[in-house]
Amino acid sequence: MKKNKCAIYCRCSTVNQNLDIQRNDLTRYAQMRELDVVEIFEDFGVSGMKDKRPSLDRMLTMARQRKFNYILIWRLDRLGRNTSHLLNLIDEFQDLQISLVSQQEGFDLSTYLGRVIATILAALSNFEAELTRERVIVGINNARKRGKVLGRPKKYVDTEGILKMRNAGCSFAVIGKKYNLSNGFLHTLFKNELNHTTGSLKKI
Repeated sequence: MKKNKCAIYCRCSTVNQNLDIQRNDLTRYAQMRELDVVEIFEDFGVSGMKDKRPSLDRMLTMARQRKFNYILIWRLDRLGRNTSHLLNLIDEFQDLQISLVSQQEGFDLSTYLGRVIATILAALSNFEAELTRERVIVGINNARKRGKVLGRPKKYVDTEGILKMRNAGCSFAVIGKKYNLSNGFLHTLFKNELNHTTGSLKKI
């Protein structure tokens, strides 16, 4: 195997984010280092606290098959936010003689200093994740104490209008488009609700 093979790993936690910045930065970095990118692995909308992730697992399988000897990540917390899992990954990469490079944080696990920095950052990343979770729990509890209703807001459905459209021969697709409702919801509504109502504004 040539000594310039690398994998790129990107991750974001929510579907509201995207991986473009990570992917572009790491691709440019690989070109600058003259590394041949074997594959770009991407976990989209997956928490870094999860040890098992589809693309990460596939990358680990290929790493154990010695398909590359560099792994490029944007930041360490993109690889994971669980200290024990991160340190296990770092140990495995060392055993496999794979250099883990964090582009934003500027460390390379092929050096002793890089391994020390990675260990510290792994602990800090886990601490930040735990602190965030704790803040969320405290916020929810405080909101409940103030009587705030949590969860998705209720909405009102014009069952009379829906019934008229259905009786006029309109499909669920047409009705759903008008009232911004899914076909599944309309099927359930007709099955469980409309046969028990004369048509009125109904809260769901």
